[in-house]
Amino acid sequence: MVNEAERGPGRRAGDKGRYGRLSRERVLASALDVVDREGLSGLSMRKLGAELGVEAMALYRYAPSKDALLDGLVEKFCLELDRNLESTPRPEQGLANPLTPDWLAQLHHIALTTYGVALLHPNVVPLLATRLLSTPMTRRPLPVLRSDERVLALLHDAGFDDGEVVRIHRAFTAWLLGFLLVELRAMDDDADEPDPTFRLGLHRLPARELPRLRATAVVMAERGGPAELAAGLEALLGVGR
Repeated sequence: MVNEAERGPGRRAGDKGRYGRLSRERVLASALDVVDREGLSGLSMRKLGAELGVEAMALYRYAPSKDALLDGLVEKFCLELDRNLESTPRPEQGLANPLTPDWLAQLHHIALTTYGVALLHPNVVPLLATRLLSTPMTRRPLPVLRSDERVLALLHDAGFDDGEVVRIHRAFTAWLLGFLLVELRAMDDDADEPDPTFRLGLHRLPARELPRLRATAVVMAERGGPAELAAGLEALLGVGR
């Protein structure tokens, strides 16, 4: 039987950790810190409890399951997006088409701001897609649902009928999520290697079976950035569609 001395620091049964009493906000903020540093595979209730200085069981009051914790990470992402949208000017200037209508300019604003948050929290980006597949709409956190509400209301106010609203919302969401997943996918085999061929580990790819992939991998590893995101969105939803 393990006594209290053997349990070590950060293993108390209560929910008052080394930084004071827990809250849902503190638990999710700490979980985000762990994922930013160590990736999704580094997140566990035990790891998070040690991070906060509490027994892992104390966390279930604030995140009753690992799935709830993952949904909370998406919630944190969306809350940061909300704050940044409010504080960042819209990108009317610099769009590919100077005749871009207001509703599309606002979609550009949402997409580019989302891209900025994704760069800060790249390890959370896969959850933006996987939690959509795992969590029914009405069970998603309110900040996550507000992201959909924002786009739907924008398109409705622009005068589109319900069918067009859904079509544009679907196309916008698919392009944005797809772009982020491709943009932030893991590419480096050895991040400290200066030679791009060895950094990407291209010697591991069979030359005869994957000639085109080997030939273009270095270019594929370069990020498209905001300009490519905006150009794709303009081409997908631009005037004259």
